[in-house]
Amino acid sequence: MPSDAPASRDNDSPPQSRSPSPVGNETLTLRALVSTKDAGVIIGKAGKNVAELREQTGVKAGVSKVIPGVHERVLTVTGSVEGVAKAYALIVSQLVSASPSSPVMSPTSSPTTAIRLLISHNLMGSVIGRNGLKIKAIQDSSGARMVASKDMLPQSTERIVEVQGSSDSIGRAIEEIGRCLLEDWERGVGTVLFHPGAGDERSGRRTHPTNRRSNGDVRRTSPSPGSPSSPPTNLRTQNISIPSDMVGCIIGRNGTKITEIRRLSGSKISIAKEPHDETGERMFTIVGTPEANEKALFLLYNQLESEKERRVGRDQQQQEELQD
Repeated sequence: MPSDAPASRDNDSPPQSRSPSPVGNETLTLRALVSTKDAGVIIGKAGKNVAELREQTGVKAGVSKVIPGVHERVLTVTGSVEGVAKAYALIVSQLVSASPSSPVMSPTSSPTTAIRLLISHNLMGSVIGRNGLKIKAIQDSSGARMVASKDMLPQSTERIVEVQGSSDSIGRAIEEIGRCLLEDWERGVGTVLFHPGAGDERSGRRTHPTNRRSNGDVRRTSPSPGSPSSPPTNLRTQNISIPSDMVGCIIGRNGTKITEIRRLSGSKISIAKEPHDETGERMFTIVGTPEANEKALFLLYNQLESEKERRVGRDQQQQEELQD
């Protein structure tokens, strides 16, 4: 596997947080959020550690560039499921050895620590399973503990799954997680990747755009993505599936919500009238520049999350009323 790319960059890795790749179901790409300090350990002096990692496991591995004022970076590992799992197990071992006082230590067992995986919101169901059965099975078989965040990370459609345990148990869990992601890789299409520091843009602070790619182009912020000042020449088409019972909340009364999403993003969004398969999901087709599509996806997923929270609150209220 080539390893001539600089160790401190990950722009040679596939951009998806999902597992698909052009070669089909053979390759897994799995990203994780790491501290700047841990990134230094992973890379090693003059890239020594990451080069050895590539050689031992056959994976491609890299860490995103440092952004001034941001204390987190993204680790990207690409390879076979077994190779990626082994690589993460070795990385965890390195981190424990480099900072033995920071992980939770137990006098009777192996040192334990945690790794924060970045998983597409659309693929979380594949990892958690119906009624949480899948995530429980992974924990039982691996010996690791997994905690899935409920919220998407800022300006993205990725969520964190924290895997806690020894390096071996984390490696076993990641292998199982990887297999889940590969089985349902289509659901990860259109993921908006998390960029550390992106949330600062909401408060008016403009961070320098990273050289990492999302959906094929460099991420940029634009005050008016729908501005007609210059006709776009790099239009992209993306498809996402939305559960039929959620389509109404995205369209809104008299189409107000979908109209607003189109206006804010600058993308054209069309909605299939009928479900496209037995899952009962309907296809949304988004056409626009990479930046506009990224914004549209973010707004669509945010709307979905808001509706899910509203429904959970409503169900809880109904249960309380029944108990009364």
